[in-house]
Amino acid sequence: MNNSGFTFRRVREEMIETLLEMGIKDFRVLDAMSQIPRHIFLDNALQSRAYENRSLTIGYKQTISQPYIVARMTELLISHTKSRGKIFDKVLELGSGCGYQSAVLSYFCEQVHAIERIKPLVAKSRENLSELKINNVLFKHGDGYIDWDQDIKYDGVLCAAAPRQYPHDLLDCLKVNSKIVIPVGNSKFQQLHVITKLENDEVEEKTYDEVAFVPMLPGTSSDGNDS
Repeated sequence: MNNSGFTFRRVREEMIETLLEMGIKDFRVLDAMSQIPRHIFLDNALQSRAYENRSLTIGYKQTISQPYIVARMTELLISHTKSRGKIFDKVLELGSGCGYQSAVLSYFCEQVHAIERIKPLVAKSRENLSELKINNVLFKHGDGYIDWDQDIKYDGVLCAAAPRQYPHDLLDCLKVNSKIVIPVGNSKFQQLHVITKLENDEVEEKTYDEVAFVPMLPGTSSDGNDS
């Protein structure tokens, strides 16, 4: 992290204090986010705003989620666990963008399988995590509706784009007692949904914060122009 130094340390600490004030209680999440330099995921012109609690453009009509939402979704994903460190084997991330949420998830998983439909963002994510020496995230250029590994049972799914209804096929890739954390809705109203796969094919669904994500689109894009 040759360009982080002390320049962003104070504002990163302020970001963590803001997350605490906003109700993020899981210190495992706060600890992970305190170690990740959010500014490296942004273009130089936006780096001075990296630790504000706001979403920021990453190009291709996409954004990096505001820190509170990253923390909240991660907290919801791991809330049924108590241990520290790598509490999951494999987690599936849909809509990985520039890789910031992927970096946060890397602290909790042996492997993160991240799918992004916009090809240049896949390359950018790989560069960002390589700079941070995070090597347990596997990025794939693909369609988040269909392109995950059907032979794997995941310990959780986190989605950073909003379908109108969550893809029910995702339940098939979940282990029992694991969760999907996903925004659901349209351009006017979205809420975070947490869907837990229980024994005997039972499903529990709860709704949380009102959010605003880009829509979850099918297919892939080589340049982002159809996003």
